Amino acid sequence: MGLLKLKAGALQLTLFIAVVIALLLAGFILLVHTHKRFSLQSDFIIQTAQNTTRGIRQALINQMPLNDTISIDLEEDYKTLKVQREFWGVFEKVTSIATIKKHTLKRVALIGGAQSKNNRTALYVQDNNKPLVLVGNTKIEGVVYLPERGVKSGNISGEYYYGSQLIYGVIRKASILPSLHKQTISQLSFIEKQMNKIKTSNFITLENGKTFSNSFLNKKQMAFSNSAIKLSNINLVGNIIIQSKIKITVASSSSLKDVILIAPEIEIEDDVKGAFQVIASKNISVGKKVYLEYPSALVLNEEEIQQSHNAAESVKQNKVFIDERSTIKGVVLYISESKANNYNSQIEIKEKTTIIGEVYCSKNLELNGAVYGSVFTNNFIANQFGSIYQNHIYNGKIIVDSLPQEYVGLSFNNSKKGVLKWLY
Repeated sequence: MGLLKLKAGALQLTLFIAVVIALLLAGFILLVHTHKRFSLQSDFIIQTAQNTTRGIRQALINQMPLNDTISIDLEEDYKTLKVQREFWGVFEKVTSIATIKKHTLKRVALIGGAQSKNNRTALYVQDNNKPLVLVGNTKIEGVVYLPERGVKSGNISGEYYYGSQLIYGVIRKASILPSLHKQTISQLSFIEKQMNKIKTSNFITLENGKTFSNSFLNKKQMAFSNSAIKLSNINLVGNIIIQSKIKITVASSSSLKDVILIAPEIEIEDDVKGAFQVIASKNISVGKKVYLEYPSALVLNEEEIQQSHNAAESVKQNKVFIDERSTIKGVVLYISESKANNYNSQIEIKEKTTIIGEVYCSKNLELNGAVYGSVFTNNFIANQFGSIYQNHIYNGKIIVDSLPQEYVGLSFNNSKKGVLKWLY
């Protein structure tokens, strides 16, 4: 009996060992399968992310239809890539949507024009058969396009030019002002009709003390009023448009990031800090010590209807004014279809104010501060000591090499495209 018991115990032990081995083998097989599945899923996620980048890259290289979605062939049937292109203010917004089986990823980029890394334009002055005149502590560094009559030093009320040379860089011949991309101009012409494209369910009501945040992966949200709007003690972030039929005022207690403001008149009060785009048709006023981060934009697209009624009043009213000790990182833009000559400034940049980016003015620019980047203008104005001086720069600075090489901004007809910012 003892021998039989020994055999039964051995059988139990053998069965136990066999079960343990079977469980270990099953666990190992399951582990290998899980690892392979996880590796495959990881590869799918990586490929999906790479495909979203591929979609953005395609939009940078190719001219894709505006306000439309196109599909890019990826060969395999289980992979899809779609690209949507539209405008966000003065810049383009491209959304790339990649899918591999059940995995979908989206990537959104803000896109603009990129200058050449070498020989970047510091200044382009349209040839209006007048020389450029430099007075005081004016300094211009970089590649400069000047009228055929060139550049010379001048005198304003006993103030002469104090530089050791007139231009610190290469001088080339200018003709007419370079044209902005035609789609950019067209977009600005219809910007006030944005509200017609947004569903009622996506309208928001602004309240003081509130925070409104909207991802660029979602539908646009909008706050609209037929009356004036004052943004005070409010936080606005992301894919949001604020539009008034009269005026928008931004107080220093507000915080705005990546949003767009649209109104005939827009006032940014002293000490405002943020990063947003302003698009007006009559007037933009920026107070003292304002600090707007990149990529911000101040855009004035002059209304044609005003010019037909009273050209003198229109010239006086339509203006971008940036007060002392402010910093704007991005674009300052004034465009107008009017051919009428005037002796007022359409963009006025006060003393100790800095623009890091681009200034584009189709009329008259008064530069008393500094532009670390590029200036494109039809003409300069110096309003000093009670007199107006045509095509004069008084104590203004334009230094293109102080602009980061990575800067991306305005799109011209021949611009290469680049990513300003990855959106969220």
